[in-house]
Amino acid sequence: MTQQTHPYSIELEGISKRFGTVQANKNIDLQVPAGTIHGIIGENGAGKSTLMSIIYGFYEADSGAISIDGQQVSIRSSEDAIHAGIGMVHQHFMLVENFSVLENVMLGAEGGALLKQGIAAARKELKRLEQEYSLDVDVEAIVEDLPVGLQQRVEILKALYRGAKILILDEPTGVLTPQEADHLFRILKSLKEQGVTVILITHKLREILASTDNVSVMRQGEMVAHRETAQTDKEELAELMVGKKVRLKVNKDEAQPQQTVLSAKDLSFFDGQGVERLKKVSLELKAGEILGIAGVSGNGQSELLNVLSGITPMSSGEIQFAGQIISASAPKNAAQMRDLKMAHVPEDRHKMGLVTGFEAYEAAVLGYHDSDAYNGKLLMDRKAMLDECNERMAAWDVRPPNPHLKTANFSGGNQQKIVIAREVEQNPDVLLIGQPTRGVDIGAIENIHEQIVKLRDAGKAILLVSVELDEIMALSDRIIVMFDGAVVGEVTASDANERTLGLMMANAWNEGQGAQA
Repeated sequence: MTQQTHPYSIELEGISKRFGTVQANKNIDLQVPAGTIHGIIGENGAGKSTLMSIIYGFYEADSGAISIDGQQVSIRSSEDAIHAGIGMVHQHFMLVENFSVLENVMLGAEGGALLKQGIAAARKELKRLEQEYSLDVDVEAIVEDLPVGLQQRVEILKALYRGAKILILDEPTGVLTPQEADHLFRILKSLKEQGVTVILITHKLREILASTDNVSVMRQGEMVAHRETAQTDKEELAELMVGKKVRLKVNKDEAQPQQTVLSAKDLSFFDGQGVERLKKVSLELKAGEILGIAGVSGNGQSELLNVLSGITPMSSGEIQFAGQIISASAPKNAAQMRDLKMAHVPEDRHKMGLVTGFEAYEAAVLGYHDSDAYNGKLLMDRKAMLDECNERMAAWDVRPPNPHLKTANFSGGNQQKIVIAREVEQNPDVLLIGQPTRGVDIGAIENIHEQIVKLRDAGKAILLVSVELDEIMALSDRIIVMFDGAVVGEVTASDANERTLGLMMANAWNEGQGAQA
């Protein structure tokens, strides 16, 4: 990688962008030093993604100027951005799943009419990039067969293959396990050492403080602060993001658990390929407590939520809930579980929580649309749905507070607020909640955590699944750890720490004996 001759890889001056009545960006100034990792943070809806979309050519700014290496450039398309040396890895990957890694990387950059020569050249260049940046991935593998962390490496390879010297990553760890996230940051450090400038968009302050050289803060479409990362801390950044002091710890009293409201005994589940994903899982959930399920993503937590919620029928075992015994021979579906007052916030809001083509007020009643509250004598009561959606948007600070906006047009964090508000406001006896703050900014995290604790204190039972250990430890009263589809340990919140949970998550802990040799 050639060394930069100008002190700033990218400079923005007076960038503004309006969508109708919404001023998404207002007079943004930014200077990103060459060969650094530069963080950009802000609440959901602060304008971060819009600004990056302008840099990458998805949108054209209404006013302002962009300079690359000291030269002003016109970026009206992604092709212009790529030509200027800018690459972008989106939060939701832009890959053709049934193509190989090589085919995805080459797509749109085939190298001329002689495809065979282009393939040979691409394979050689990818090998060089993999070695130079520690981006090992099988170029012949089909993308849909790769874990999400490797799919992200393919996106980075795509950008580097096209000559990116400025790499933008939008919420890159939102879909990664902690181990995958750690490897990503090692890759970013390697990129920086080779002269690539990295712009990191994230809401996770720990990641910003651990990996960036400088950080810029956006709020309500404006750039409000720039800091050297070494000269700031979580508290200052959180306050700059939200515009007020933010509690970074969950404020909750000791739990007062009551009667058992849900019990599961020897739950097993085999997937369509005959692989056992749940292995005789047993647990009890009491009213007035939060039971956390910890584990590296992919160790049975998702299957457990789906079986308990009625989305997936169990293979064997039984569930006792609301006076009912549910088994493989006497199953209940998700609608029937909702009728028994079980609510479910799924881990993947796009696949299971929303219909992104629906307007917000329609998404806000999904699963509960047969309720008398939303139905008149002949037709659905649209006014009742709109009124309730407006109330929830105000209570949960959904931005923009527009019930007619299509769900797809909200940021990820605001989509999550719509889903969680829908489930929590039903006042369930049991709330199953998966990854409650994935892709959510720090101000919204505080609100979501408060609502979960409030439900617990009202005598409700909460089963919480999260790959964020901080979240599990902060919210849970008891913690169960899963590994390879089975429960491998349980600790109380007072006994939990990262080392103990981490060893359990790796199945390397013997109670009373410590870590296995």
